[in-house]
Amino acid sequence: MAEPKSAFLREAHARGFVHQVTDLEALDALACEGPITAYIGFDLTASSLHVGSLVSIMLLRLLQRTGHKPIVLMGGGTTKVGDPSFRTESRPLLSETEIAANKAGIQRCFDRFLAFGKGATDAVMVDNADWLDGLNYMAFLRDYGRHFSVNRMLSFDSVKLRLEREQPLSFIEFNYMVLQAYDFVELARRHGCILQMGGSDQWGNIVNGVELGRRTDDRALFGLTTPLITTASGAKMGKTAAGAVWINEDRLPVYDYWQFWRNTEDADVARFLRLFTDLPLAEIAKLERLQGAEINAAKIRLATEATALAHGRGAADAAAETARRTFAEGGVGDELPTIEIGRAELEKGVPAFDLLRRAGLAASNGEARRLIKGGGGRLNDVTIASDTQPVSLADLTVEGYIKLSAGRKRHALVRPV
Repeated sequence: MAEPKSAFLREAHARGFVHQVTDLEALDALACEGPITAYIGFDLTASSLHVGSLVSIMLLRLLQRTGHKPIVLMGGGTTKVGDPSFRTESRPLLSETEIAANKAGIQRCFDRFLAFGKGATDAVMVDNADWLDGLNYMAFLRDYGRHFSVNRMLSFDSVKLRLEREQPLSFIEFNYMVLQAYDFVELARRHGCILQMGGSDQWGNIVNGVELGRRTDDRALFGLTTPLITTASGAKMGKTAAGAVWINEDRLPVYDYWQFWRNTEDADVARFLRLFTDLPLAEIAKLERLQGAEINAAKIRLATEATALAHGRGAADAAAETARRTFAEGGVGDELPTIEIGRAELEKGVPAFDLLRRAGLAASNGEARRLIKGGGGRLNDVTIASDTQPVSLADLTVEGYIKLSAGRKRHALVRPV
């Protein structure tokens, strides 16, 4: 079709958020008429979301910025089942206590991205445990289970691939898509929600919800998926050698979050600016034209804008200033990740490989040893000669810290206590 007329879908297309839509023309027409309500679900499998979920969060933000109402659906009920989509094994089952703790952590992820309230376009947060936990199993099977074809459910890629690989798929997991479809119908009834959005791996589940709404309530519901986001080198978004890039500060320091975006590959900068910042498209187009060493300015802008959304402008500017002092002036910024080591332990000396791992600059002792042997480990800006080189109080700078580095872009401080 031609370019969408609604501001939401037009900008969503321009920024690269749209992969599939069930009925684009009809949805576009409704979005032109007035505010629509849309949701994305988040299962509570960890105490924070990571940047792999940021496309969904930013899509909800874009929905609200263009005059529509977002719903954040917490999967307090579906987390007890576990989404099998494109997984090689079952998710571990979590206790009620673990789910509640994860919910509290994930709720904090949205505080800066969305405006919550009771207005027409204010975001709301709901939990599907509110309706799933009280379901009568026999009544649910009779009223809703009859609308699902097992033959069709087996044809969805998320299930088919698991079976083709002869990887176990439990009955409880097979029920997940039925529960997700029911969530959509409940949100339509309770909140007038007409659109479910999610990653491309959720297409089959979303289509099930659209069809269930039509069959049970004669409702016109819609689905939209975002593309799978990988880096130019093919790596999965949100993962690094050191682990997941968490959004919450208690899982990842703000400086490390800023540095993740600063280390974006050249070929990804413009795409990530469109997806993960609010910068106007015209301004992004100017940054996209930067070449050679100038592209570093675009990376710094990306890092600062993305960090400001997650952690606030002050924290983002502080991280950027720390990076400037660390790299441009050879100094040490206040925002560098810091670990504390007992003075008595440092008096004896700690092997350099062990300290690099403890500082979060390597994921394992083996990785730390390889880093040092490859010449990438540095102590107070001097290459570490041996992986077993002891680091002690004698290495303290006049400022009272020890500076560790992995390559030229990742740093941490060690302070004795």
